[in-house]
Amino acid sequence: MFGRKGPGLETPVAIRRTALDLLARREHTRLELQRKLLQREAVSDLLEVELDRLEEDGLLSNERFCEAYVHARCQRGYGPQRLCQELRERGVAEYLIDSILRDEAYDWNELARKTFCKRFPEGVAREPRERARQLRFMQYRGFAGYEVD
Repeated sequence: MFGRKGPGLETPVAIRRTALDLLARREHTRLELQRKLLQREAVSDLLEVELDRLEEDGLLSNERFCEAYVHARCQRGYGPQRLCQELRERGVAEYLIDSILRDEAYDWNELARKTFCKRFPEGVAREPRERARQLRFMQYRGFAGYEVD
């Protein structure tokens, strides 16, 4: 068969080994890991069982992924709206997203201010056109509704 990179993941051991290799690189959500293993032609019946086992063993955790992801993206200046969207796309449950993003450890107003000041050291623009550009940047970063004046 063309485009196939070798045998698929047809045994529980092969699925688990590949999953652990992926998890050793970084945290994944269950959905991300499932997609990656299916791309590697994992047998779907066996895949669900192995994903359940990984969760039971504490090796696969959407909560741990969510915490690590939010922390890393905050360091790069991304706000709660953007993070919420990205986490949804990765299959994180809504209650978990809300819980992490409402954590008092994150001062979204302060992060918005720092992100704005880093990108626009000259401060808030006086021209409407330039001010609109600044607002679009902040919305793109996930800070819609946060004032930095």
